[in-house]
Amino acid sequence: MPYSSDVAAAEALTTSYQKLKNEISKVVIGQDDTVRLLLTAIFCQGHCLLVGVPGLAKTLLIQTIAGALDLDFNRIQFTPDLMPSDILGSETLDQERNFKFIKGPVFANIILADEINRTPPKTQSALLEAMQEYSVTIAGQKYALGRPFFVLATQNPIEQEGTYPLPEAQLDRFMFNIYLDYPSYQSELDIVKSTTSDKKYDVQRVITGEEIREFQQLVRRVPVVDNVVEYAVKLVHKTRPNTEMAASDANQYLEWGAGPRASQALILAAKCNALLTGKYSPDIEDVKAVALPILRHRVVRNFKAEAEGISVEQLIKRLL
Repeated sequence: MPYSSDVAAAEALTTSYQKLKNEISKVVIGQDDTVRLLLTAIFCQGHCLLVGVPGLAKTLLIQTIAGALDLDFNRIQFTPDLMPSDILGSETLDQERNFKFIKGPVFANIILADEINRTPPKTQSALLEAMQEYSVTIAGQKYALGRPFFVLATQNPIEQEGTYPLPEAQLDRFMFNIYLDYPSYQSELDIVKSTTSDKKYDVQRVITGEEIREFQQLVRRVPVVDNVVEYAVKLVHKTRPNTEMAASDANQYLEWGAGPRASQALILAAKCNALLTGKYSPDIEDVKAVALPILRHRVVRNFKAEAEGISVEQLIKRLL
């Protein structure tokens, strides 16, 4: 849907965002920050990792967002015996004994990778090419994935038995690492009342794939002043221990810092955050608003930080 100007497109994005929030709130109570970050990632063409204990509606939230977007949606339940071909697809013989490629569930616009840390690294890595290149390679043949394409993965932090932590290289491909906390007392009252009755909620589709692609291009066209870019890049450099611009906390408590993808994600997310709050250009406050979910999975604490009980979140807040 072409817009008369970028200002008109920005207003349409804000309107669509409010409509999406209203539709999602019919089913998912609370979790406003999580919804904002998930929709920001979608408008920035990024992927998300949701981390939280069981029962916090991670899967329901992603299914509800998929229902409000006019896009193909597939859910993949990750288990220890899942194979890469169960995700990507495989070649089989047809009736004429010719090889034919049968597409796997990754060929959709939105992929819910449920409990992604419950499958071995061999299967986790099946998503790497899809997330980065928007294509998959089977038997030497490359197959393009439809656009837009998002991987929204969930992970339970307390399940240590039989889990396989995601490698740093794959974590880095997720734009946001979103922590879901327990709901407040009032929110949980509302959740229990709404989910133990026979009331049904219909989620309307309010935005198409074509509109999402338009908004993704719009986000990239948002102008950014140099001092905001410099702030974002300096913030990332501060996380890198034993480098010229490293913060003292990083030298003391971090094993590894964030890479250039973090700087790119900070600027893209700040641009989108500005548009969603009615501004036409991001400022340093927009970078700060998205810094925690962008950096928390890209820095690695050392033994000293773990021994002293200093969390990644505390270190990032000190750097901010």
